[in-house]
Amino acid sequence: AGTRVARSATALHAEATEEPRMSAALPYLKYPEQLDGWVGGEKGFDPMNITMALPVYWCREAELKHGRVCMLATVGWIATDSGLRFAGDMFQNVSTIEAHNKMLEAGVMAPLLAGVAVVELYGGWLTLNGFEERIKREAGDFFIGKQVLPKDPEQERLMRLKEIENGRLAMLAFSGICTQAVLTNSAWPFL
Repeated sequence: AGTRVARSATALHAEATEEPRMSAALPYLKYPEQLDGWVGGEKGFDPMNITMALPVYWCREAELKHGRVCMLATVGWIATDSGLRFAGDMFQNVSTIEAHNKMLEAGVMAPLLAGVAVVELYGGWLTLNGFEERIKREAGDFFIGKQVLPKDPEQERLMRLKEIENGRLAMLAFSGICTQAVLTNSAWPFL
C-alpha cells in the first residue's frame, strides 16, 4: 500500500512540474484545451481566451460568418475602387466611401437589409438548432458547398483550415482598407 501511495505522489509531482502545453500560434500563451478536435484548434489561436467563456461552436460560427463576409467585402471594395460598377446612373461616379450614404438616399438599402435579415434569421435558426444538436450540423454549415470539398478527409480538413485562416486575414484586411480609405480619402491601392 505504501508503494502505491509513493507512486501516486510521484505521479502528482510529475504532473504538477510538467511544462504546460503552449499555443503553436502564440507560444507565450497556454494552449486552449477546449479547441482540441476543431479544425485549426491544433494551432491554439485564441489570444483572448474567448472560448473559456463561450462555447467553441458559437465562436467558430461567428468566426466563419465574419470571415466570409470580410472576404467578400475586401474583394468588393477593391473591385469597386478599380472601376467595377452595377449598371445604372445611381451607381456611377460614387466612391466606395460615399456608397453607403448614396444608396441610402436612393432607397436601395431597405431591400438589401430585408434580404440580409432573412439570411440572418435562417443562420440563427441553424446555429441554435445545430448547437443544441436538434439537427446534424457543424458550425458555419449552411448546407451548400460541401460537394466542392475534397473527398479525402485530410484534404477537407486543410480546406477548412484555409477558410478559417483566410477569413482571419480578410477581417484584418477589410479593417485596414476601410481605415486607409478614410485616412487618405483615396481609392485602393491608396497611393
